[in-house]
Amino acid sequence: MLNSEVKVETKVVPTTKNKVSKSVKKGSPFSGWRENLAGYAFIGPMFIGTSILVLFPILSSFVLSFTDWNFVSGYKNAKFVGFENFSKLLTNALFLKGLFNNVLLILAVPITLLFSLALAVIINKYVYLKDLFKVIYFMPFISSVVAVAVVFQVLFHPTKGPINQLLLKLGVDNPPGWIADITFALPSVMLIMVWTGIGFNLIIYLAGLQNIPKELYEAAQIDGATAWSQFTKITIPLVSPTTFLLFVTGVISSFKVFDLIIVLTNGGPANSTITPVVYLYQQAFVELKTGYASAISLVMFIIILIITYIQFIGQKKWVNY
Repeated sequence: MLNSEVKVETKVVPTTKNKVSKSVKKGSPFSGWRENLAGYAFIGPMFIGTSILVLFPILSSFVLSFTDWNFVSGYKNAKFVGFENFSKLLTNALFLKGLFNNVLLILAVPITLLFSLALAVIINKYVYLKDLFKVIYFMPFISSVVAVAVVFQVLFHPTKGPINQLLLKLGVDNPPGWIADITFALPSVMLIMVWTGIGFNLIIYLAGLQNIPKELYEAAQIDGATAWSQFTKITIPLVSPTTFLLFVTGVISSFKVFDLIIVLTNGGPANSTITPVVYLYQQAFVELKTGYASAISLVMFIIILIITYIQFIGQKKWVNY
């Protein structure tokens, strides 16, 4: 019996050695090269497309921001001017006005978040057919921005628009001129931004609310907490990560508002709705100052980067993970 056991053991040892040797061979640098080649083949088209359409334009814009160049004349006629574009830009009254207007547009982000959270709480607790209301509120977000702008051009018409016609029938003698008035043009744009942005924020908030344990609300009700106390002490803190995400993305999106303003007001009246992105478009494709426009894009990138960094630092004081 002992001899047989020893023989069995001696037979097992070589098999384990063979397995170890095979695993060593598989771990060689040239093992799996066919799988790697297939993986590179799959990501190759996307990588090439991203490099040509994203990375190369970004690097070109950075280099061209230090030149005086017209894209019609070709790269050979680019003239290096150093920081001259940036010095002109930071003293340009129209660009500074666009920055101020963009700061005002950022105010639409917290307003959108406030309405979205309130609607999400109401729909989540007190409304049946939740999916139907999700679709209703989400429709403006997925609608074409150009179509939305054209519709609001009709609604905000100073004389024949349905809104002012209704205000006249209600006894308002001098209704606002909306997009035709310097005072009300930018608030009109902000109103449309709020209306189109509620749907997306609402969907994200509903997902966040469904992750809050119901036991917390039940315990709060047993302790006699009011609905407002539950909202401020439970709901708001537990959806703060969602709020932070939506706030960061909303601020970045506010700096990219272009198509809505171009179709609705084209930056007017009297440049009252101009933003840095609209000003960049005018300088690049109307005035053909490509180097100057590249400097605008670089400055805007730095501004957005700084604002986002400040938000990530400040979130430590109010976001609960």
